Amino acid sequence: MPRGQIQIVSAADIKRWVEAGDVVLIDVREVNEHAAESIPGALNLPLSSFHPSQLPAVSEGKKLVFHCRSGVRCGTAAEQAMLQGYQGGDIFRLDGGIFGWKAAGGATV
Repeated sequence: MPRGQIQIVSAADIKRWVEAGDVVLIDVREVNEHAAESIPGALNLPLSSFHPSQLPAVSEGKKLVFHCRSGVRCGTAAEQAMLQGYQGGDIFRLDGGIFGWKAAGGATV
């Protein structure tokens, strides 16, 4: 299977994907950050203890999206996943993190 790429995608595009149910969303912020505010449906896998083996299976047609606070830590997690041999295709990063999400009108809980 060919190795995927890491792509940074706008919050507006990812918001549309989430609304369509096409995303497996991974929040790599720490537990306390996720507990304080999160994107509905996001799975919390903190970067401080992240290992790609923790990633859930991504169904055909869905996209694996990483996010963090501002867009930096999710890049580290995405790189780790690729380096560890993630075979699920492309990995997407939420541009601007949860800040970008909220600026695009995305809901948080």
